[in-house]
Amino acid sequence: MNDFILYFKMGLNHVLDFNAYDHILFLIVLAVVFSFNKFKKVVYLVTLFTIGHSITLALAAFGILSINMKLVEFLIPVTIFITGTVNIFTAKQATGGKQNINLVLALLFGLIHGLGFSNYFKMMIGRGEDKILPLLEFSLGIEAAQILIVVGILLIGAVLQNFLKVNKRDWILVCSSIVIGFAIQMMLNRIFW
Repeated sequence: MNDFILYFKMGLNHVLDFNAYDHILFLIVLAVVFSFNKFKKVVYLVTLFTIGHSITLALAAFGILSINMKLVEFLIPVTIFITGTVNIFTAKQATGGKQNINLVLALLFGLIHGLGFSNYFKMMIGRGEDKILPLLEFSLGIEAAQILIVVGILLIGAVLQNFLKVNKRDWILVCSSIVIGFAIQMMLNRIFW
């Protein structure tokens, strides 16, 4: 049980670490197009991201996958930038099929984000034989933290749209634009060539 709590907390801290806010930025642009009446779809979104994240962590932990970390660190803000840009160009259709695009992006970009944490995860679990259980415990922590962040985003969106009468399209545009600004700065700071 102590190991479960340890790895679960590490998963929580991995997402909720404000010094490594790229994960939070990605969740913002993934979830901003949703509202509470689509909560089930938001949970799918978060779970797909966690699955993608966990797949690459597992591949790295078992030594099956190794990739240039400078490339991965650059690709992480690229995924944020792409998702935010898709939001901007599809903000008018935010209640329709755009959300299906986010589900695909969540899985694919989860793979990239998982690579960004793979070296630390390998050090964290060491050379022990049992890598699956710590990975599952860690992934549950990631999932819980992501749901907390997404619920926060949905709450802010609901307050702005229902009480302050902010247009949903404007909420998506402003939120996505701010996140894109952060992503561009991160990309410039992480240029690897």
